[in-house]
Amino acid sequence: MIRSRRFLPTPFLSMLLLVVWLLLTRSIALGHILLGGGLAVVIPLVCYRFMDRRPHIQKPWRLLRFVLRVLGDIVVANFQVAYLIINPWRKMRPHFVEYPLMLEERFTITLLASTISLTPGTVSANLRLDGKSLLIHALDIDDPEALVAQIRTRYEAPLKEIYEC
Repeated sequence: MIRSRRFLPTPFLSMLLLVVWLLLTRSIALGHILLGGGLAVVIPLVCYRFMDRRPHIQKPWRLLRFVLRVLGDIVVANFQVAYLIINPWRKMRPHFVEYPLMLEERFTITLLASTISLTPGTVSANLRLDGKSLLIHALDIDDPEALVAQIRTRYEAPLKEIYEC
């Protein structure tokens, strides 16, 4: 098992690369299978040392609840942004907010920043070099502290519970 991990550090990624190669070439000829298989082995071997370690999921059911919450928030935020766009007489209040992070792992910070950017109306614009805060741009906000509290309770606390316990 140890030798196969050294030779094939990410078997799922290797299989995915092979399938994508075959789909891109639109052929299952032996030459394409051999070339795609070679690339599927070599690319992860070269790139593996640059990949971050993904934390172990501590509570998978909380992860499912988190994903459903984010999907629901995306739908609601789409309607809110659409309402802002179709009402030109309503003045938007864009604002940058400095968000102090409780998360420590780079993977979970990336998940939080991606979640914020996926939700229409907010974008995570910058992560400080020390990894202690995110700069978030909100399209329409009247209370920056309320946005920080909402992100902390809806997104960051569940991510911390799921991955960093």
